[in-house]
Amino acid sequence: MKKLVLTVAILVGSISVFAISNSNLTDQVINVIEVDEFKEIALEDLPEAVVLAVSKDFASSTISQAFVNSSSQYKLLVDINGEVKTIYADADGNWLEESDIVVE
Repeated sequence: MKKLVLTVAILVGSISVFAISNSNLTDQVINVIEVDEFKEIALEDLPEAVVLAVSKDFASSTISQAFVNSSSQYKLLVDINGEVKTIYADADGNWLEESDIVVE
């Protein structure tokens, strides 16, 4: 009789687990919009200070593409030992973090 009561209790307990609703679900949708205000420019149009900063700090690299935004901040795609990296600089050749970029 003890086994029958225990078996019934286990069955009832396992069935009731499936009846519990999950109220942790949310219906929120998060949209992330990336704004890239940079326009491509010719490498010859880069300021001399930016070219000098790249040659000084990344001696074995080459600039493959250059972009500029309305705040005269430059986005450079630089080939460093076969790996293309994105770096940012201002018109004076000072390095910028991606968080320092001004989007207008």
